[in-house]
Amino acid sequence: MIELTDVSYTYPHTVQPALHRVSLSLKKGRCVMVTGPSGAGKTSLCLAASGILYHEYGGKKEGTVIVDKKNVSEYKSLSDLAQNVGVVFDDAEAQMIFTTVEEELLSALEHRGLSAEVIEERLDGIIRTTYLDEIRDRSPHHLSGGQKQRVALAATLALGNDILILDEPTSELDEHATQRIAEILAELKNQGKTILLVEHKYHHFRDMVDTLVILENGAITASGNPVTVLEDTRIRGMIFPDFSTIRKAVPKPSGSDPVISVQNLSHSYGDVPALSGINLTIHRGEFVAIVGENGSGKTTLVKHFNQLLSPTGGDVIINGRNTKECSIADLAHHVGLVFQNPDHMFFADTVLEEIAYGVKNLDIGNGDAVIDAALRDAGLSEMAGLYPRWLSRGERQRLAIACVVAMQPGIIVLDEPTTGLDGYEARMVIDMLKNLQEKGHTIIIITHNREIAEHCADRIIVMENGRIITDSEGA
Repeated sequence: MIELTDVSYTYPHTVQPALHRVSLSLKKGRCVMVTGPSGAGKTSLCLAASGILYHEYGGKKEGTVIVDKKNVSEYKSLSDLAQNVGVVFDDAEAQMIFTTVEEELLSALEHRGLSAEVIEERLDGIIRTTYLDEIRDRSPHHLSGGQKQRVALAATLALGNDILILDEPTSELDEHATQRIAEILAELKNQGKTILLVEHKYHHFRDMVDTLVILENGAITASGNPVTVLEDTRIRGMIFPDFSTIRKAVPKPSGSDPVISVQNLSHSYGDVPALSGINLTIHRGEFVAIVGENGSGKTTLVKHFNQLLSPTGGDVIINGRNTKECSIADLAHHVGLVFQNPDHMFFADTVLEEIAYGVKNLDIGNGDAVIDAALRDAGLSEMAGLYPRWLSRGERQRLAIACVVAMQPGIIVLDEPTTGLDGYEARMVIDMLKNLQEKGHTIIIITHNREIAEHCADRIIVMENGRIITDSEGA
């Protein structure tokens, strides 16, 4: 169904190829899973395999890409290609333009020219398959990251393509939702769909993967039967990270004054309650992990720490000051937030300027040295002059962390900081956060990775339906 032969690609204004002599065959009814470090070229491979690189991007292109026995150059447009190939990218929100979930799906179904009766039947089937019934009338832009990802997948399924290309479709999903997506894709494969899947969560998809491909530095370094590929211990460490050795004993800080005090907090989005009766105290120097399923209220809670959201009821006290009496600018000196989707933080023309903006805006002393250190610690020194959106998802995640760390807040909040990272990179990020804790920072992470929570956090807070149901110590 898709055949790549000696495909190389270099983005405009860069010299290092994003893809280098990549050859890959995707047969009908088969599933090829591609994994590898951030910056390896996985998204570029998806763009090449779908024909988007050829039709929408400049830069230097070499090799051939065949989709359904036809060179991508022979398709008149992306719309023509879309009759054969459906694509779900890691930034689900960028694919949504309508006011409700149902409208997103109806648009795709109506594009196929189906009768009203068939549209209604297929709409109900897709909503049922992707577990969207309870949110079918809600705005996609007010959903959690994981819910948005399911909507994007559902909209792609509505197009009825025989070939599906998915770029980290579960990157923002909890374990339960990830398993649902795995079951959906397995069923689609059983129906004869051809699937190219970029993923880090191999263990959820192992039963449906026919070929496992390792992509590093734009080139395929291993490919074949998953069992054979995973005999390589280096590759196993990339796919199955071990966080059990990363925990460091950080002395508890003296004094008992809380840096965050949440008192009977509630919040609603219109008529939809998101938080109810939250009471929470976090002390200086703690490493706290907040876990729970998508939509449980985790992100809504932490957005109250820097006034991105205001309480519907109750109070949030940061370093002794009620957030109702503070501006976002005031709180930026105390609380830094790394968003679940790092792209929401970027607006500058270069990586260096992105980090420099907050440093200069807060008038932090010795700014040049601070910026250099943030670039170095994030492994981005050689990318300082690049446009941020040219970076891979994992690199953009590290840039977002660097931007916040450079502003030197005492409290650092991170929403899914290891999304899009392989095992080695995830360990690097968590180790960086533990080092910041050693320096006295309070670290709060939202994570779906229970292993990270259990091995790296001092406290694990579990949320469900807008409430805290447990608050316990880590391992």
